[in-house]
Amino acid sequence: MNERFFRQGLLAVALAALLSVAAGSGYAGNLVIWIAIAAVLASTLRFVLLIGELNFAVAAFFGLGAYASGAATTLWQLPFGLSILTSGVVALLASAAFGYVTLRVKGPYFLLIGFAFTEALRILYTRSEWLGGNSGMVGIFPPAVLGDYFPTFVVAVAGALILLLARIEHSHLGRVFVAIRDNDSVVRSVGIPVHAMKVLCFCIASLVAGVAGALQAFSNNVISPLDFSFMLSTFALAYLKVGGERHALGPVVGAVLLVLLASVAQRFGGSEQIFYGAAIVFGVLFMPDGLTGWLARRRTARAKTALPSPAGEMQ
Repeated sequence: MNERFFRQGLLAVALAALLSVAAGSGYAGNLVIWIAIAAVLASTLRFVLLIGELNFAVAAFFGLGAYASGAATTLWQLPFGLSILTSGVVALLASAAFGYVTLRVKGPYFLLIGFAFTEALRILYTRSEWLGGNSGMVGIFPPAVLGDYFPTFVVAVAGALILLLARIEHSHLGRVFVAIRDNDSVVRSVGIPVHAMKVLCFCIASLVAGVAGALQAFSNNVISPLDFSFMLSTFALAYLKVGGERHALGPVVGAVLLVLLASVAQRFGGSEQIFYGAAIVFGVLFMPDGLTGWLARRRTARAKTALPSPAGEMQ
């Protein structure tokens, strides 16, 4: 991925931020925030796939970030910027401990441990009265100076986080992550500490998820344990599968499409869980590479048909 992609990415983020100004702070503004946060969540899920693991604990670190920022704001009275920073640090430290222990296993075992950890944290929130228990935490407000521009702030931060993940993915470190996914024995044979690299990848993704959780807390102003169940990981997987996991744009495309469709489906009283489950099934069966993969194949096919045949050249 060359510098042109990142210049275009920065331009796209700036354009999206400017367009979000028109959304204001009503329902349209909330929809913009939901899309931006969903895109970040799916991007962190895709990032851990670089080492070949499906991270169902993403909802746990998203929730940790939300509760950390909520506690920093309502209990400790920290400024807005420090609350955001606290969310990332808490998620990073927790993921380092979790990843060090659990990333010694692979595949479905790691997935199930992530699922169990997410539900254990959710139950812990309900038993923690200082965090509000079942009622959750209230009064998590962004600075008044942001006002109607909070959706723009969220879009800008979310875009920066997604570009950061893409930059790391296409750096030397990202190539090490992909090599571990392809064959960790070869990586280990050249002296690279495979386990440490896996933990590092997991920590980077969790830090970003924690910051996204803080954005969620400040946008909703109230959080509760039910907001951070394993279903969040399912939603992120739906965004990824529909958008496509081969390109950094895949999670963004999937988040935009599914969040918009879900907002329409809610008007008809449809079940959100069934909707996202059907999206995953549809994506796996009919578009295994997602929308971005399907579009890439179409573009390649058109390019091939546009080339003159050898026989035509001879004539």
